[in-house]
Amino acid sequence: MRVVSLTVFTLLAFAANSLLCRMALGGHLIDPVSFTTLRLASGALALILIVRTIGESAKTQGAAGSWGSGFALFAYAIAFSLAYVSLDAGVGALILFGAVQLTMIGSALKSGEKLGTAQWAGSAAAFAGLVYLVMPGISAPDPLGALLMCGSGIAWGVYSIRGRGAPAPIAMTAGNFTRSAPMAIAASVLAVSAVHLEPYGILLALTSGILTSGLGYVLWYKALRSLTTTQASVVQLTVPVIAAFGGVAFLSEEVSPRLVFASAVILGGVGLAVLKRTAQSP
Repeated sequence: MRVVSLTVFTLLAFAANSLLCRMALGGHLIDPVSFTTLRLASGALALILIVRTIGESAKTQGAAGSWGSGFALFAYAIAFSLAYVSLDAGVGALILFGAVQLTMIGSALKSGEKLGTAQWAGSAAAFAGLVYLVMPGISAPDPLGALLMCGSGIAWGVYSIRGRGAPAPIAMTAGNFTRSAPMAIAASVLAVSAVHLEPYGILLALTSGILTSGLGYVLWYKALRSLTTTQASVVQLTVPVIAAFGGVAFLSEEVSPRLVFASAVILGGVGLAVLKRTAQSP
């Protein structure tokens, strides 16, 4: 139940992060590079304070993050923000989670993780449900936007893989955010001519950084200690579903039969892929 709770709270944070990004960037309340910089820098500051307060020592635990993970985090965040300038939410979600799936499942197979028939079937069903969910919004994507979103998905897959087995999730996440923040600041310097900041956009970026990214990614690293790479990749397909219902609750979007049916297919596929594996584990 602890693993389930951690995973559920993490997925809720991911979905909330998606909504915050949509509200900030879709509403033209802030430019994408500034959003990324505020997101990563505020997350770093918040996590450093938490590490110092609770005393989770990176030195004694042997985990203080790494430059590789910091770069993967920055690459994911900046590419995600820039991609949504030219992509709609539907095709963006499809490219992002498709890239995450290919990256993480490919890594699992390369490392010798065996996938049973139920896992393959569940993964395929969940992804098919995602395709059906976003199908009305699918159109020929902007090539640069599609490339950026694909890169974002690969970077997030790499970041997740590198976090499996983290002995000190808070310290490791703090270290990763601290390393990614200067990269984002450098990007802001390069894009200074395009800076656009409104108070509400800044607030959304800070909320994304401190709560749904910083603390959410700590929970993700905690959950990853008990999930296989395949399980971790498949459960993330529920994020568009949660975000869609979040849009209904907070952005006055409508519940459609397509959303209900696609959600059932995605959740059923995830359940088949994850629970079957759990039942077979010793």
